[in-house]
Amino acid sequence: MAGMGHDCCPAPKPPTDVSYRRVLWIALVGNVLMFLVEVVAAAWSGSSALAADAADFLGDSANYALSLGALAIGGAWISRVALLKGVAMSLYGIGVLAYAAWRAWLGVPPEPLTMGVVGALALVVNFGVAAMLYRFREGDANMRSVWLCTRNDVIANLAVIVAAAGVFGTGTIWPDVAVAAMLAMLGLSSGRIVIRQARAELSV
Repeated sequence: MAGMGHDCCPAPKPPTDVSYRRVLWIALVGNVLMFLVEVVAAAWSGSSALAADAADFLGDSANYALSLGALAIGGAWISRVALLKGVAMSLYGIGVLAYAAWRAWLGVPPEPLTMGVVGALALVVNFGVAAMLYRFREGDANMRSVWLCTRNDVIANLAVIVAAAGVFGTGTIWPDVAVAAMLAMLGLSSGRIVIRQARAELSV
């Protein structure tokens, strides 16, 4: 599962070149694979932070797929898709908060080694995607949603690793729950940013 002026620069037209589409395809495949890995790891370790990150990978897979579709259709559909993704990012944040609360109520600490190893693997994948997307970060609402999701993922993976260390050091569930809640707030904040920009584009 990883938002963060956003209004100072004019948004260029979304690139439709082969290099951007290639990056989106790489990101889509990588996120689908990591979703599968983290779902299994979250179930094995009992980590709400990993579960939140897995849900984020699933959401990002849909994000990249929708972005590819929006580029193919073009026009106002790019901003409409971005608006849909902004809503989805916000719903993700609410869902993660609910799951973290449930895990806190159970009170069973997760297994920290699995959290740390899988979090590190996810970090490698997302950092690579973020590096490829960096030059496209100041685009329209659709492109911004892609960039924000990817950047949030890098932050989320670092946070999962920190949570694993915290669980290992304290033997309690609270570092895991705290990181899951942080990821939820990150999703809510990023969703608000994307929704605001998409509405502005659609009102023009």
